[in-house]
Amino acid sequence: MTQSGATPEFSVRGAVDLSSLNRPTAPPPGEPGGAPDAKGFTVDLTEETFPSVVAQSAQVPVVAVLWLPTDAESAQLATTLGTLAGLYEGRFLLARIDVEAWPRIAAAFQVQDYPTTIGLIAQQPVPLFSGNHDASAIQGVLDQFLAAAQANGVTGTLALDAADAAAAQLEPAEEPLPPLHQEAYDAIEQGDFEAAIAAYSKALREDPRDTFASAGLAQVSLLHRTGQRDQQSVRAQAEQSPADVEAQLAVADLDVLQGQVEEAFSRLIDLIKETSGDERDVVRKRLVEYFEILGNEDPRVPAARRSLANALY
Repeated sequence: MTQSGATPEFSVRGAVDLSSLNRPTAPPPGEPGGAPDAKGFTVDLTEETFPSVVAQSAQVPVVAVLWLPTDAESAQLATTLGTLAGLYEGRFLLARIDVEAWPRIAAAFQVQDYPTTIGLIAQQPVPLFSGNHDASAIQGVLDQFLAAAQANGVTGTLALDAADAAAAQLEPAEEPLPPLHQEAYDAIEQGDFEAAIAAYSKALREDPRDTFASAGLAQVSLLHRTGQRDQQSVRAQAEQSPADVEAQLAVADLDVLQGQVEEAFSRLIDLIKETSGDERDVVRKRLVEYFEILGNEDPRVPAARRSLANALY
């Protein structure tokens, strides 16, 4: 099948997920209605553990699913794959990759939609399928994948105890957040965005190179600005007043919050062309905030940066 993939979404550890994908959601893994926790023949990968699993594919076939754990379709697929991993009794390792938490892994696979399932045989990717399918259809694909692995001499099998040990080794303890980041995170949990902004701002004063604090500040500022706004009235005001900078900034905020990133970029770059002086600088700074939120790994950001530069100069 043809490989497709996931556009990386923005996420900063210690901040919050602002992406709105207009898709059915599911509870986090391990909670009722969500995908199961990683255990047995299933592991959750990070950038640190990804290379070791790729290397492991030289002995045991690896089925990698690029997913968003709280997306309902992804959760259903992960549940089915986890069940099948048990039924195949260690003939493959199921590796789950959160495309939002680890966008660079998704970028390495060059995928643009999720969930997407890819096999690894002797460290080489093998496209399997996109989206969710019923168990019988997936089982047919897995049988073909394992036959291909056998033809390439990759015939190892995981013992359950070994799989559990591997999972433990692949999931190092998460380092604690820096104190000010933790303070910001706790404030976000309580809905106190002003306190979170203050904590991130203080972290940046102490270390202007703190990219996590910079992105966190941009995210929580967006939440704070949009929290009390009525969507319909914001969009109506922007439509009625196309030259009103504040109205256009407000609707661009809503677009980013709802995942309509290209629309927000296009709106503000057009506004850059029509403004000057302080107004233009306000719009430019808002665009830079959006770039901070998404991160340079998002392919939409470099293109928008170029468009911004062309609009300014």
